[in-house]
Amino acid sequence: MVFPCQTRYMASSEILPGDDSPFGGGGSADGGPAVLRIILGGRMRRLREERGISREDAGEAIRGSHSKISRLELGRVGFRQRDLIDLLTFYQVTDPDQVAEFTELARGASASGWWHRDTDWLPKWFDTYLGLEQAARLIRCYEPRAVPELLQTADYARALLTLAHPDESDEAIDRRVALRMRRQDILTKPDPPHLWVIVEETALCRPIGGSTVWRAQLDHLVRIAARPQITMQVLADHVGGPTLADGAFTVLRFAENDLPDIVYLQQLTSALYLDKLADLDVYLRVANVLSVHAPPPEYTIGLLEALRERLPRTVDRPADTVTTQPGSASTDMP
Repeated sequence: MVFPCQTRYMASSEILPGDDSPFGGGGSADGGPAVLRIILGGRMRRLREERGISREDAGEAIRGSHSKISRLELGRVGFRQRDLIDLLTFYQVTDPDQVAEFTELARGASASGWWHRDTDWLPKWFDTYLGLEQAARLIRCYEPRAVPELLQTADYARALLTLAHPDESDEAIDRRVALRMRRQDILTKPDPPHLWVIVEETALCRPIGGSTVWRAQLDHLVRIAARPQITMQVLADHVGGPTLADGAFTVLRFAENDLPDIVYLQQLTSALYLDKLADLDVYLRVANVLSVHAPPPEYTIGLLEALRERLPRTVDRPADTVTTQPGSASTDMP
């Protein structure tokens, strides 16, 4: 069967909030602590640059360094109230209403997300991603290894997480599964984000957890692919998606004008957050190429149903007999 190609292209120039800076002016203060930190950091950076003040001088004003200013402006860490007030004074911001606005923004940025109870095991770099994911209006991802995390069933997620963390207790795995399932609440909330996923056919053919779990996962995808805010495409193996993308990636887009699009790249022990125009253009171009070579979304349900019936049942193995192979896919975050 030959599927018609799609022609939906999206360049970064269409979606970025401003062309003078990754953090364009205006915007709302919604979206959780991680988003508010980025908004506040971007506004403080603009103030500093408008005054012609270097990061080194700003760092000295708060008894810190230029690297501390960089972390604050990037939203990697939150502002202490004393540092914020000192910087606003140094930047000659004296209007009481404006100072109050910055202070309120900093207060919100220091709050905890709903996942704060899991901070005893959750990496800081993934804490940031959770905040961004909760605030995104569009989540566009490519996944060559497994079913995307926001579309996984609890049993499928448990099987993957058990593979990735073979030394953890059942209780610890249950916490990871619970957090992953809680993340999926964004898909059913009022005015949910649009989720656009491109997943490799090979990823869907892997009977993670055994045939019963795997088939239940495919059934779940069939149901969820019919939702209007979810666009799912299956990329055939012969297209060679992994050679184009060199791994999974996610592009997050936000309603707030202060936030740029962000490319998220998860690694084994850390993650990269890319927001430069050049990086965004590269990943959006790859996403568009993959989308064009995948059958249109209206074929997805039929492809999933055919895949379910095409592959033979496999022998289910107890989870404690499965071992992680060297170089196996890293799908180990909640």
